[in-house]
Amino acid sequence: MQPATKPIGVMVVDDHQTMLWGLSKLIDGEKPRMQVVGTARNCEEALEQVGQLSPDVILLDLDLDGKSALDILPGLLSNSASRALILTGERGQKTLDMAVLQGARGVLRKDASAEQVLRAIERVHRGELCMDADTMSRVFSEFMATRQSPRHDPEAEKQASLTCKERKIIVAVVQGSGASNKALANQLFITEHTLRNHLTSIYQKLEVTNRLELYVYAVKHQLDKLPS
Repeated sequence: MQPATKPIGVMVVDDHQTMLWGLSKLIDGEKPRMQVVGTARNCEEALEQVGQLSPDVILLDLDLDGKSALDILPGLLSNSASRALILTGERGQKTLDMAVLQGARGVLRKDASAEQVLRAIERVHRGELCMDADTMSRVFSEFMATRQSPRHDPEAEKQASLTCKERKIIVAVVQGSGASNKALANQLFITEHTLRNHLTSIYQKLEVTNRLELYVYAVKHQLDKLPS
């Protein structure tokens, strides 16, 4: 005898009570194929519920009581079990594309038929993508453009602005730890006045305010060794 197939556990997230009730009735009417395991009406409830339930599919409206569900989408998908299917009245294509780029497996309009919603839940649960060809094309192009464009790294830019002399001073500060300015200046064969000028320049470039903060920053970003 074949073991019974586990129902698809669906969490419905919508801020309209009537919509929430209707979708729940629709999905629960498909037992044992699928069932509602939880509902939420705002971002906070959704994050709390998903942490407790780990649903198979999250049927998600993008506008939750005036807040965008895009802000919580990464959190909703932080477990390996849940997949998101957007069911929304949102017409802005950029917003819908962003939902897919942030991990949603499918996008449906709220005027979709009951059969379309149920079929989409099954497809997303199976690991398929459920969206039109135009959306797929746009999202793929956006993904490739993001991969090919160099990422802005403000910390790398700060560090690149350091001179060779300033890098040597940072190494000396880290290795000397609690050494006085006089001892560091002697080690570097410069005057204390010159050392203070260099440190002021380093603080400005790295956006730190003193030697302790410089020490922490340098160790964190591995500036405690001279570049080879």
